Amino acid sequence: MNGILIIAHAPLASALRQCVSHVFSDYPESVAALDVQPNMPPEETLAQARIVFGQLGTSHVLVLADVFGATPCNVAQKLVDGVTSKLIAGVNLPMLLRTVSYRHEPLNALVARAVAGGTQGVMQVAITAPQNQALRHHDQDQHDHQQ
Repeated sequence: MNGILIIAHAPLASALRQCVSHVFSDYPESVAALDVQPNMPPEETLAQARIVFGQLGTSHVLVLADVFGATPCNVAQKLVDGVTSKLIAGVNLPMLLRTVSYRHEPLNALVARAVAGGTQGVMQVAITAPQNQALRHHDQDQHDHQQ
């Protein structure tokens, strides 16, 4: 099974991990979080990341960072360099939930699922009428109600 490590600006990583425990009753211990604190030197963050990475107990880890080019992602790039792990920047909750759901798949397949989950989870939501429901002309009132 793959490990999952979230590295993000504090307190995002821990908050995302808590969301996983809220959604999945069988809370996976294979999900770890590292909150990058303000003004913490990158070398210190990398040292902490290596400790958390090691605690996952596998060399197959999908690392999810919040913003490409920011300190958490830069640290994560150094962390996965030369190991059998992968890094995705732009973590969001749909991506994380998809990743946890398919954490048993091979790492490359997991990367594809994570990216798909992250992008498919971002959409504009209609405000005035339910999506994907055509207005029914046989209704007496003209208000479409979601059922």
